[in-house]
Amino acid sequence: MSAVKKTIDDIDVGGKRVLARLDLNVPLNADRQVTDDGRIVAALPTVKKLLGDGARVILMSHLGRPTGDTEADKKFGMSPVAKRLEELLGQPVGYCGEVVGDRANAMVEDLTDGQVCLLENLRFEAAETIKDKKAADDASLKSAKESFARSLADLADVYVNDAFGTCHRDNASMLTVPQLMAGKPRVMGYLVAKELKFLGQAVADPKRPFVAILGGAKVSDKLNVIDSLLAKCDVVLIGGAMAYTFLAAEGMGVGRSLVEEDRFDLVRDLRAKAGDRLRLPVDHVAAEKISSDAKRGEFGDAIPDGMMGLDIGKKTVAAYADVLKTAGTIVWNGPMGVFEKPPFDTGTMAIANAVADATDGGAISVIGGGDSAAAVQVAGLADRITHVSTGGGASMEFLEGKSFAAIDVLDDA
Repeated sequence: MSAVKKTIDDIDVGGKRVLARLDLNVPLNADRQVTDDGRIVAALPTVKKLLGDGARVILMSHLGRPTGDTEADKKFGMSPVAKRLEELLGQPVGYCGEVVGDRANAMVEDLTDGQVCLLENLRFEAAETIKDKKAADDASLKSAKESFARSLADLADVYVNDAFGTCHRDNASMLTVPQLMAGKPRVMGYLVAKELKFLGQAVADPKRPFVAILGGAKVSDKLNVIDSLLAKCDVVLIGGAMAYTFLAAEGMGVGRSLVEEDRFDLVRDLRAKAGDRLRLPVDHVAAEKISSDAKRGEFGDAIPDGMMGLDIGKKTVAAYADVLKTAGTIVWNGPMGVFEKPPFDTGTMAIANAVADATDGGAISVIGGGDSAAAVQVAGLADRITHVSTGGGASMEFLEGKSFAAIDVLDDA
């Protein structure tokens, strides 16, 4: 991000209509009850600040992945989110069941200072997710996206972006709306400001030694991140299935482990460039299948034919923990194994504890969303981590050094 952006602390919102883009994409059970309100809780400081300052607050968010099938998509309606938000705020939250249109306009018109309403799921409108690249090549798509965004923009006097998890996307609510609100205040909420502070500090001015932990299934998903972090980190620790592409490229037998053979040349180049700064697992928990009752074993050398690596072994945990003990800054994105399927969660949980211990010892720790964020939550360690990001894909792209148009469009401080 090239410039420091204004936040809600830099503007007067009293008596003004504030359109706030949040990330309230929370999981629901079969009874349409919120099962994890973490993202709603994360948005509360911004919402409470706006309401406390006398704003008329209009909230918008997406939820799930609607398909366009009206009947099937009913399960993605925002009413359970409105209910939980109302409970957490301790005041009524208006819900109109419409994104744009007469009902939405009327609800916004009826708001008084210090009141709040929640629009329907943004993704119920197909124009929300039209990509700018496609719109540039198709006049009808461009017109549909701009018309939808104009309907949202006309609702308000102020725009607030507090949805870090979608800042890497050019959705209408994230980019086209603030573009159309040029001349009106366009600022960050507290959550986006916090994300940029911690992720930005970790990348731009880390307390050293700077250690990155990268895991997950496919090395192709992380190649750019690894390459970017190698230019900044003192050590990069690799785990998860993607480690087996590195190891197989070096000639180690990895059994039936997930391997991307078309990436061998790229990972060899990374290894040659990084040298000892890029560390790979030295032992592995392998099994015949991903099942708690599957035949499994721990192997320090080649993984036998017919078995697949599903977690890092004890020696790797110990070696990685030793590196983390001395770290000044830690960035972690991606699990060390199939952590959602015990007993293959052991390595991930051990690393989570090692990161928490290092944080207790003075390290700055940033968990880059997604599965690694879920892991520290499951382990009950979130309160011992400096910052747990709410954006998996967004945090990954930030660590790659990418710029976000949805942030760039906001007002400079």
